Amino acid sequence: MDDFELIEGYRLDLQKYSAWQLRYIPGPEIWSIGQMYDHLIAVAMEYLDFVQICAESTEEQPLGRTPAGDDVFRRGGFPPVKIKLEGAQAASPNNALSGEELDEGLAKVMARMREWELKLEEIHPGGKVRHGGFGWLNAQEWYRLIGMHFRHHLRQQAELEERLPAHPGEI
Repeated sequence: MDDFELIEGYRLDLQKYSAWQLRYIPGPEIWSIGQMYDHLIAVAMEYLDFVQICAESTEEQPLGRTPAGDDVFRRGGFPPVKIKLEGAQAASPNNALSGEELDEGLAKVMARMREWELKLEEIHPGGKVRHGGFGWLNAQEWYRLIGMHFRHHLRQQAELEERLPAHPGEI
């Protein structure tokens, strides 16, 4: 399954959630399904911003990935563990967005990805932006990270779905 099919799957899944299911928070320090979606959209847009910065860079960055970054790209995805975010990234995502707003966000992610997909081969790989855990990534690597991030959250989505009560009255 390619990245676009993966994101389309998230869009299709959105249709099965009611408004309360999107906002239901099953416990302390656990996001709702809607918050997870908002996080996916925000991170994808941030990564696409980094693709653009790399594309516009006129300086060659000689530094590369960290061992953790090498591992992620070697395996083609994040390790199957929960990752605790730190600092500003640890802030809770928006829990008030509707299914329609989240769907629009995913559609915007896909539109931007399609724009960059056609240009990636032309971008010099020496233009890089630093990732806090993975080191210096170029445009092609930031772009690949988008799909890896969406795949990483499939397990979280399944866990959140399992925690959903059958009816709002069971909360």
